[in-house]
Amino acid sequence: MKDGEFCPLINKKCVGHKCAWFTQVRGVNPNTGQELDEWKCAMSWMPMMAVEIAQKSSQTGAAVESFRNEVVEANYRNQQLYAAGLESGVINAQVTPHPPIDALPPSTHF
Repeated sequence: MKDGEFCPLINKKCVGHKCAWFTQVRGVNPNTGQELDEWKCAMSWMPMMAVEIAQKSSQTGAAVESFRNEVVEANYRNQQLYAAGLESGVINAQVTPHPPIDALPPSTHF
């Protein structure tokens, strides 16, 4: 028997396409960047999938951090504009309170 042909689940040679865990994966190998279109046991795909998930999680974290930084910067600029407007007398700082939604008639609820 060749390397990789023994299945520890059935304790004999891999049955290939007869097995429900025999899975085709198409895409790009996250380790090498090469195109991939291959059939293997789902268990043997797990390490490569773990690498892919880690890379995607890292990219998502970076995107969230970048978005957060943009929001913080925009908030700071808005505060500066508001403060400058107050100092120049352009902004009349009045707040009109709104009643709680429970105090509104039912026909106006969203």
